[in-house]
Amino acid sequence: MPSELEPIPGTTLFDGEAARKGYALNALCFSFNEKVNRDAFLADEAAYLARFNLTPEQHEAIAKRDVLGMIAAGGNIYYLAKLAGIFGLNVQDVGSMQTGVSVDKFKAMLLAQGRGESYEVAHKEMLNG
Repeated sequence: MPSELEPIPGTTLFDGEAARKGYALNALCFSFNEKVNRDAFLADEAAYLARFNLTPEQHEAIAKRDVLGMIAAGGNIYYLAKLAGIFGLNVQDVGSMQTGVSVDKFKAMLLAQGRGESYEVAHKEMLNG
């Protein structure tokens, strides 16, 4: 029988419930695969957002450029990466936000894991180092 894993601090589980909750937000973000849609968003954000059935929570998170709020509102980081890119952010920036450390510390943790350190050791070094 599989054991329950401890959640990683600062992360939000993306499961079926989150997928249903975030469907419109993720559809919006998926639309940014097309340059014409990114341009339309930048030209008139309110009009572009009106095309999607976003919740007030999702609207607020987008207006505030609050990527963690978008994740809490059901956003999937793989879709949100397109929107974050429009805001000038990358996935490492978002990881830094989630963990509460600088981007440099977050990148160092990823590199440590790439060198074979366990997540637990690399994460501890990131928080304490």
